[in-house]
This record gives sequence, structure tokens and C-alpha cells, in this order.
Amino acid sequence: MKSDARRLDHRGLTELRKRAVSSVQNGESPEVVARVLGVCRASMYNWLARYRSGGWHSLDARKRGGRPPKLDGKAMRWVYKTVTMKNPLQLKFKFALWTTGMVAAVIYRRFGVRLSRSSVSRLLNQLGLSAQRPLWRAYQQDPEAVQKWLDEEYPRIRRRARRRKALIYFGDEAGVRSDHHAGTTWGKRGQTPIVSSTGARFGLNLISAVSSRGALRFMITKGRVNAQVFIEFLKRLLVGTEAPIFLIVDGHPSHKAKCVQRFAEAQDGSLEIFILPPYSPELNPDEYVWNDLKNNAIGRQVLHSPSDMQKAVVSHLCRLQKLPDKVRSFFLAPTTAYAAS
Repeated sequence: MKSDARRLDHRGLTELRKRAVSSVQNGESPEVVARVLGVCRASMYNWLARYRSGGWHSLDARKRGGRPPKLDGKAMRWVYKTVTMKNPLQLKFKFALWTTGMVAAVIYRRFGVRLSRSSVSRLLNQLGLSAQRPLWRAYQQDPEAVQKWLDEEYPRIRRRARRRKALIYFGDEAGVRSDHHAGTTWGKRGQTPIVSSTGARFGLNLISAVSSRGALRFMITKGRVNAQVFIEFLKRLLVGTEAPIFLIVDGHPSHKAKCVQRFAEAQDGSLEIFILPPYSPELNPDEYVWNDLKNNAIGRQVLHSPSDMQKAVVSHLCRLQKLPDKVRSFFLAPTTAYAAS
């Protein structure tokens, strides 16, 4: 049931407006704030439009009239809904992340109002939005399968591992290339530096596995990672380990090959392989091994030959093996925390 703000005195209505706008600026959804305060959504967005046009004093209930804002309450609501609920690709942009320039373009396209990028940035902040590094999801991902993994399948694996005193590892493969670069570089102001690369690119492939206890195991291979290469990694993973190993990997064909299944069955319970939901790399803590390797090693070195690359990769991963706290931190990301215990 909504309250009638018209029954409030000027002071009460002013405070209500300021509290509503302040809550939105602190990150609350305008829709949620309107519902909590018992006012209609149209009033909420009109207050946001007033604030944008004239600041806090424009919310004074005693003030009447004044210059109408460039973007009224309906426009503010449209901007909020568009940025938070639509992908730029749906609006025929070629980039999947919202930028201030793109938001300015859709505002002009919709309302004929030209705003500078700084003005758009202020607008988005006033709507409680902020620039953030996104979490990537494959469009093929099945949310129900992911939720089932989190709620049922992984807890079942964990309980089974505890009963058998098994070690849970998460494994993955990756490739590194000589032309990968990361970070920033110096250059002339106003002129974006260009990274030149030779056509003589080279690379290598790797397999690794990590556990929430801080263990890291890895193997380098120059060819493609097929079922036989994966079995070789499994053999190495079993060396020196008395406890059973539960290895969780993605659904790559090499992981599900019949020869891999036969190998696992031949280990008399010492090895079990489990498959993550399809298109869900964010659930795998081992992804952070490759992120760390590419951004903090390969992407920041000059590599002249395949041997240089192999030395750099081995050196970095061996150093990472001696940092169990850092490996454990890979299990503390929002999407991997479920596997931390």
C-alpha cells in the first residue's frame, strides 16, 4: 500500500525526497527505494530528474516551477532500465559493454538531447550506477544447471570427498602465446601506443590443477591437449598422493573420452573425474592460474623464442607453487567461493 506524499508537510516531503535520492546514489535501485518508501515509481524518477537539474535545493517542496530538466522522470527511468537490463548489442552497437559515449548516443537517439560524456557519467552516478569490471557469461550457459551444481552436485561431491578423505582438485587447460601483452605502457599524450608484433608467433599449451588447500600441479605440452595428454597429466597428478583424488574439469571432449574413463576406473577408486556445467568457466578456480600467468608473467616479458617462453612459464608456475596463500585466494572470488571449504 502506497502512502500519499501529498499529506506530508513541506519539511517532511523535502526530507523524504532527499532520503530517496540519497539512497539511490548509494547504490539502491530506484524501484526498490520507491517501494520501501511507499511512493510511486514516477515520483521517484521525477525527484531524480529534479536533483539532476538543480541539486539538493531543487528537492525543496516549497519550490514551484523553474526550468524543466532536459531529461524528465520518464527519461531517467528509461535510461536506468536500458543500462541495467539491456546489452548494447541489442541496440545495434558492436561492443558488449556500456560506455558513456554509447549511453550518450542512445539518449540522443531516444530523446534528442545531447549530453557530454562527463554529463552522462554524472547522470549514471546519480542513478546509483558505477563503472565496474564485468563478469563474463557465455550466452549458452544454463542458469538452472549452474544453480544445481552449486546447490546439489558440488555439495554431494564434497560430502563424498570427506567420507573418503579425498583431495578435491579443479583442473583446466590453457594456451599461451608470444604476442600476448597485458598492463599499461608509456606513450605520447593523446596518442594511443600501438603494440607491434612479429608474424613469427609461437606458444605452448599447459594443464594445471589447484586445490583449496593451496596446492598447484601443472604440466607443459607443445602439442594439442588430447585424451592421451590428459591421461599423462592424470598419471603425474597421482604420483606421491596417497589420498584419493577427485578432479573437477570442464566438458572438453578429452576429459570425457572413453580411454580417460577406462583409465580412471582402473585406479581402484584412487581417481574420480567430475564435469562442471557447460559454458561455466567462472566456476573453476583454476582459471585464475591462467589469468595470473598471462597478466603477470607472459604479458610483461619480452620473449624471443619458444625456449624463452617455456622458461618464463615454468619459472612463474614454480614460484606460484611456493605461494599456497595466493593459490587459496583463487577460491575466494565471488564465483568460486563455493569451493573454498
